Amino acid sequence: MSVFNNSALYPQFLLTGFQGLESKYSFISLPICLIYIISIAGNITILFIIWTEPSLHQPMYYFLSMLALTDLGLSTVTLPTMFSVFWFHAREISFIACAVQMYFIHVFSIIESAVLLAMAFDRVVAIREPLRYSAILTNSVIIRIGLASAGRALMLVFPVPFLLKRLQFRTINTLSYPFCLHQDLIKLTVSSRRISSIYGLLVVISSMGLDSVLLLLSYMLILATVLSVASKAESVKALNTCISHICAVLTFYTPMIGLSMIRRYGQNASPVVHVLMADVYLLVPPLMNPIVYSVKTKQIRLRILKKFKKQKG
Repeated sequence: MSVFNNSALYPQFLLTGFQGLESKYSFISLPICLIYIISIAGNITILFIIWTEPSLHQPMYYFLSMLALTDLGLSTVTLPTMFSVFWFHAREISFIACAVQMYFIHVFSIIESAVLLAMAFDRVVAIREPLRYSAILTNSVIIRIGLASAGRALMLVFPVPFLLKRLQFRTINTLSYPFCLHQDLIKLTVSSRRISSIYGLLVVISSMGLDSVLLLLSYMLILATVLSVASKAESVKALNTCISHICAVLTFYTPMIGLSMIRRYGQNASPVVHVLMADVYLLVPPLMNPIVYSVKTKQIRLRILKKFKKQKG
């Protein structure tokens, strides 16, 4: 294959589904379609409930709205290529389309990490400073946190497509997944990828790496505060308010770590395993977050049931 040159046309990329199971794509697409429907419907429901219920206009639920918006964005940006592969067996994607999808996948992932950290900060304030909770987390503070989360992600990932544009690729390049990820793209370059690799690592360390450390410190503070409470009932009540958030953190970070591990140490693993882990990384958090918060958060659950009962009546 010829090598792509910056002065020539952009290269083409081929998305990859589950190799060897192409004849089963009509069946495989059914659970994927169901996941997308539940994810989008669940996150829209969360947003609608919080928007229409004045009693939920509180910091905790504002951050939950940010999480739902981020999950909607992540689902929306991956949906076109997933369906093109599994529904229509259309694997081709241009460099520009691939770079755009890659950009927004990583932007939304970094925003989600930041929102999870903001939600941990919310729990720290609620447990350690309950009397000053409303004074600390004012609407202006929440807006600044939201803008800072989005701004950090947009700025950190902004140079990545331009660094990729400087690299040389073959005319046709086969990706490992049914969507575009930075680490997968730079693996295909035939020129030096050192700068892109180093910058990508710096982005991960300064975003998700830093967020995970701060998340751990937040829960250490929460645990220390809870253990200092004399009443066991109060301790359990305080920890119960964190269960939904802990589930959301585990749902986000566990697949991400699993995907990183299998990319690094699973060279002999089946390509199906690699695609499955990547799908879990991008599909499971938007699916599980609205389910977890609907089931574990009493205020959300009761208002969803109330809305359904009102519509049924």
